[in-house]
Amino acid sequence: MVAIVHAPPPGSLLTADSKVFADWLDQVGAAYSPDERAAIAKALEAARLRYGHLTTADGEPWLDRTLGAAAIVAGLKVDASSVRAAILLGAPSVAGFDAAEFAERFGAEIAQMVIGAARMGAIRAAPDSAGKEERDLQAENLRKMLLAMVEDIRVVLVKLAERTQALRFLVGSESASADARAHAARETLDLFAPLANRLGVWQLKWELEDLSLRALEPEAYERIARLLDERRLDRQHYIENVRGTLERELAAADIAAEVTGRAKHIYSIWNKMRRKGSGIESLYDIRAVRILVESVKDCYAALGVVHNLWTPIPREFDDYIAKPKANNYRSLHTAVIGLEGKPLEVQIRTVDMHRQSEYGVAAHWRYKEGAQAGRRDPGFDEKIAWLRQVLDWKDAVADAGEWLQQFKSSLFTDTIYVLTPQGKVVDLPRGATPVDFAYAVHTSLGHRCRGAKVEGAMVPLNYVLSSGQRVEIVTVKRGGPSRDWLNPELGYVHSHRARAKVRQWFKAQQVEQTIANGREIVERELARAGLTAVKLEALAAELGFAKLDEFFAGVARSEVNHRALQNAMHAVSRPSAAPEPPADKEAVVTRESKAAGAGSGILVVGVDRLMTGLARCCKPAPPDPIVGFVTRGRGISIHRQSCSNVQRMRERQPERLMTADWGAPRDEVFPVDVIVEAMDRQGLLRDVSEVFSREKINVTAVNTLSRNLQARMAFTLEVRGLADLKRALALVRDVPGVLSATRR
Repeated sequence: MVAIVHAPPPGSLLTADSKVFADWLDQVGAAYSPDERAAIAKALEAARLRYGHLTTADGEPWLDRTLGAAAIVAGLKVDASSVRAAILLGAPSVAGFDAAEFAERFGAEIAQMVIGAARMGAIRAAPDSAGKEERDLQAENLRKMLLAMVEDIRVVLVKLAERTQALRFLVGSESASADARAHAARETLDLFAPLANRLGVWQLKWELEDLSLRALEPEAYERIARLLDERRLDRQHYIENVRGTLERELAAADIAAEVTGRAKHIYSIWNKMRRKGSGIESLYDIRAVRILVESVKDCYAALGVVHNLWTPIPREFDDYIAKPKANNYRSLHTAVIGLEGKPLEVQIRTVDMHRQSEYGVAAHWRYKEGAQAGRRDPGFDEKIAWLRQVLDWKDAVADAGEWLQQFKSSLFTDTIYVLTPQGKVVDLPRGATPVDFAYAVHTSLGHRCRGAKVEGAMVPLNYVLSSGQRVEIVTVKRGGPSRDWLNPELGYVHSHRARAKVRQWFKAQQVEQTIANGREIVERELARAGLTAVKLEALAAELGFAKLDEFFAGVARSEVNHRALQNAMHAVSRPSAAPEPPADKEAVVTRESKAAGAGSGILVVGVDRLMTGLARCCKPAPPDPIVGFVTRGRGISIHRQSCSNVQRMRERQPERLMTADWGAPRDEVFPVDVIVEAMDRQGLLRDVSEVFSREKINVTAVNTLSRNLQARMAFTLEVRGLADLKRALALVRDVPGVLSATRR
């Protein structure tokens, strides 16, 4: 477990003398070699010269911010380079900052960390106005992106330290506005506290959460603090006494054990009270210790020692070893009345159980984040577990250089996270280009992509994106992808999804062209023979094709020879019925409505002689569940039971609603509205209308709208019942390019 020693914040350093800085340097640099302390001093002097007179956007002097963050980083016992980077965090805020010059003066390693932390600072959480589900999803993607966008994971620790210092200032400053405090606190709870939790940096996590609660719920914070009636240091001292007692008693019982403890912080207490809907008196884990032993037998032996020492609290014992949780979490949990008569929670588990809890599928960080952790990503969880183990090894590895190489290894190499202009996070495979990004956002956007801007600057379409970049796609109103995008040597497309979408588009274009060629051949032959009145559906059926498109494609591919086509044409034209004049290719024939409109077969409360009419708002058709509404002077209006107007009538005038049924089947047709969504193309409206014509469904009205390569068509049809409608809609969905066909 990683813990930090809190160095006191330096206070306002704008007017501090040299002795203040010397004292700060002695405290922070105590754990480092003379050469490392000299390098830290050099960074401190540069910070004083570069931005000693500047303040942050929220009003804190930059020196206070960076030296406070550096003290926190030093407490983490990370290398001196991380401390130097924390001291120099304010450099990018200076006008005319030159990254190359900065790297030349302080080294590429320091520059990488400073610039990486600045990039992390530019990432913002979802706006406060967003819904909870949207905020949770955006926050989860942002947390992944923050880890993925840094080549050196130490940057995350430096940034966490900087955010901790920033929140200390905002919460303690009288000049900071309530809105600024609240926004920073929400962002901390969304992004930075969960990151500290995932990496196991508990002290930072606890302080970030407590400070956030103090900013967002000051009254709740003060109330819980009063209820605890003791300072955090007093609670910590209490835990140390409990640890000492347990270690002596376990050793006396010949049980090899490691005892650790913690005093629950205020945010965690508030969260649990809110979740359980109970008061603080019902929480027995405000003070808790954990006992790690070698075997399961020792777990139960240690439990006996605990219960012999202190009185168990009834109904507060859980045996998750005999009955593990669903995620395979195993441990013994008990609550007792401990020293000084105060409630104490004790967890007992083996070392293997603890390792599984911290790094395996039962990882505690995901449990702590709850719903905010989002949908489980096993690969990402494994990487987090590895990072936590590396942080745990830090104090045990003798060679700091060896640990540093492990720590700097980039684990998040398979995925990058980039931003849309609106701030939405899009995850892509590493090596992705703007074309991959466009197709990930929307297929239509990918088809119409013609250029891209990254961070406001135009880039070629085969530009390789990096995590944290903001990407904007330049489009045309109509068009499709280029065949060059499928050439792997040109590097336009990297992701399998985008490549499949491009191939699908060209395949669809090829099929449509083949069908169009076949139609042209058939129409030319019919015109040459003077048989333009022949129905194409009948001609296709004569040749054994169930669908017109298959027939046209077969003709274009020469699967239907010229003689067979001629014979079929004459066979279909033999009936003596007068031929119908051909409709224009893109015209839809609408006919006068045949619907009776009176609903003459409808029974209202068992009576079939009342004047009834079908409501125009919902257009019911059998076997829709229906209800009657008594109108003034127009008899009974028949609505679908699911009609929104019926819901309002039920609330306002329930006495005017009457039970209704369709009664005995009659030879009637009923109007229904249908919406068809499709990719726009030539001949689309004609092909859809031909489906209705084949099904002998009357079209009484049609309205079409085409925008951004997509068409929306609204039809009013007359059907004998929903069975006919469902069959027709299923056939419409088979028309090439149709995305959906539904009843309105």
